[in-house]
Amino acid sequence: MATNNLLTLFLLLSIIFTIKADLPHWNFKCENNICSKVPITNIAEAQSLSVCRLLCNANEIGVLWPKPTGVVKFEQKLSKISLGEINFVPYGFQGEVVTYLEKSKSRFLQQLSNKMYRGVTLNQKDSVPVYINLHISSSSSDLNYETNESYELRITKKDFVIVTIFAESFYGARNGLETLSQLIVFDDIHNDLLIPSEVEIHDAPTYKHRGVILDTSRSYFPVDAIKRTIDALAMVKMNTFHWHITDSHSFPILLKSVPELGQLGAYSPSQVYTETDIRELVQFGKARGVRIIPEFDAPAHVGEGWQNTNLTACFNAQPWQKYCKEPPCGQLDPTKEKLYDVLEKIYGDFVDYFHPMETAFHMGGDEVDMDCWKSSDDIKNWMEEHGLGLTKSDFMKLWGEFQEKALERFDKVAKKRIPAILWTSLLTEKPYLMDYLNKERYIIQIWTDAKDPQVKAILENGFKVIISNYDALYLDCGFAGWVQGGNNWCSPYIGWQKIYDNDLRKMGGSYHNQVLGGEAALWSEQADVHTLDSRLWPRVSALAERLWTDPTTSWRDSESRFLVHREHLVQNGIQAELIQPQWCLQNEENCPRK
Repeated sequence: MATNNLLTLFLLLSIIFTIKADLPHWNFKCENNICSKVPITNIAEAQSLSVCRLLCNANEIGVLWPKPTGVVKFEQKLSKISLGEINFVPYGFQGEVVTYLEKSKSRFLQQLSNKMYRGVTLNQKDSVPVYINLHISSSSSDLNYETNESYELRITKKDFVIVTIFAESFYGARNGLETLSQLIVFDDIHNDLLIPSEVEIHDAPTYKHRGVILDTSRSYFPVDAIKRTIDALAMVKMNTFHWHITDSHSFPILLKSVPELGQLGAYSPSQVYTETDIRELVQFGKARGVRIIPEFDAPAHVGEGWQNTNLTACFNAQPWQKYCKEPPCGQLDPTKEKLYDVLEKIYGDFVDYFHPMETAFHMGGDEVDMDCWKSSDDIKNWMEEHGLGLTKSDFMKLWGEFQEKALERFDKVAKKRIPAILWTSLLTEKPYLMDYLNKERYIIQIWTDAKDPQVKAILENGFKVIISNYDALYLDCGFAGWVQGGNNWCSPYIGWQKIYDNDLRKMGGSYHNQVLGGEAALWSEQADVHTLDSRLWPRVSALAERLWTDPTTSWRDSESRFLVHREHLVQNGIQAELIQPQWCLQNEENCPRK
């Protein structure tokens, strides 16, 4: 019986290995800058898809995303390398950036390992060592609007491969490493890890502000999910994670100065962000060239957590349609002097937790509803006592004074003049824009579309802006309405193509030099950790190339690179949405690209 069992096992293994040996192999041949799939006739000369994509197009390197902005010289020669023979040689690194470099090195090697399928044994024959020389001229760890993120990358081959990256800052050098990780490909026919032998790239971002907004109030996102998002941002050289951390729905942050806000406002004790969480995320981001800009939205969009303060109006008022855009309603009461003491404590903890808060602080400022304030007897009585009526201009004066006092309290705890960001709103319209907002202190984030007349007024009055026009950059659009029937308010769904072609220069016009950049937004009424990756990726990557490269061509010219890039995201653990059938990745010439 034992002999029969062994014989049966031997026959099964023989069949399995025979089937494996007989599996079809495909060779990819470059014709007219397109990789075409053809059967293998000589396996020694066969070329894998990854190698073909790297070498095929003489005018661009087909595996890079975002596309470099400057000089690109690329000779189509490859060298075989081994993971165990990659050496880093840093120059000019001191202080905090030494720690960031160590994290970058580990991440780089992991990205290369992720290119290979599980259990593969690399072909080590004829592999050569790689020396990566990293030169920075400044060891500053600052990551703000003055930081130089450019880099130069050179690869040469002698008896070994020499990679040299020149940058002013660690963040530029990190960007160079990100490009290098994409240049190295795994050949799944020959089990080789390959690097180009001769490359020169000069690269720099077009826009200083390149980011994503994540709303963690409507839905709570675990720290690991936020880390994964930041890591994906780094893969496409985005530099900003805008954290809309609180709203009327929940207050998921535990502040040491006002702990009751988080204790009362979080969905549960486990769905909160602690001081340790935030400090860890700030350092995690900076090691990847991503700054975190926190937002404390006020005076609207407050509610949960504030129940026992007597500092709000219309919290959870019904019918909610009368007082806000979605339930639960809630706004701060600017007439209460105690409110500003509480805000000072909140701002103080934000400045402490998000240290260093060097780029900007987002103060929200959108969707203030006058009817909410009118519903409060305390506010109406205060208005009357101060000689004010209940007209729009009277409430705008109340709002403007709130903004001035709030900024004063923020400046007091920040101890330096950090730029403040506000959403477009009634306060950014004429005449209130110039009455209450200083162009030297405020950056305006535009969420409306190009047809909004206040956009021109904001630019004409000298304000710097961040573009998040909802018709191209709101990633929650195109799903079922949750406060009404049909689809949600900003439908239809926005595809990566529209995001890619969303030219910020058209919105800025002759004032384009005042456009700092843009952000895609994921508001989380209908998204949580289970759908996070697919809502963001790879659509955010389309914005990344728009903001880094500012391409003059349309999405159609980048489609094949985009498909390759989506695979890169998936290799590195990002559950990016599928754009086209895998067949299109392998049959580029026969898929829609007209």
